[in-house]
Amino acid sequence: MSVIQDSVVTAWREMAACHAAACAALEHELGERHGLGVSDFEVLERLAESEGRKFRAQDLAEAVHLSQSALSRLVDRLARHGLVERCNCDSDRRGIYVVLTEAGERRHAEAVPTHRDVLARLLPASMLSAASSAG
Repeated sequence: MSVIQDSVVTAWREMAACHAAACAALEHELGERHGLGVSDFEVLERLAESEGRKFRAQDLAEAVHLSQSALSRLVDRLARHGLVERCNCDSDRRGIYVVLTEAGERRHAEAVPTHRDVLARLLPASMLSAASSAG
């Protein structure tokens, strides 16, 4: 294997390890402090950032890297806890919107500091400086 291939594989493994550590810490801390999983938080985050606090379900699944069925189960769970609602799409009767509720906004706002703290602690400094330069 060439030096370039070795460095690519090493970089990939470091990134995968960083991702796994961050996901595990987020799962633990968001769960303990806020009763949310990583995917729960990501859905609430995307909804909170979106115009009208809503997202078409199909687009939301793609944005959070979940299958339609996995997102459906997650949305069912969040809806049972009053954090989101499903609404029909006016322009397409087959389309469904997922809408953030006031309770969902509050839970998201409470969880944001925990989420950001975990990421700040676990992401490599080079990644954080690159992100702040790009933004």
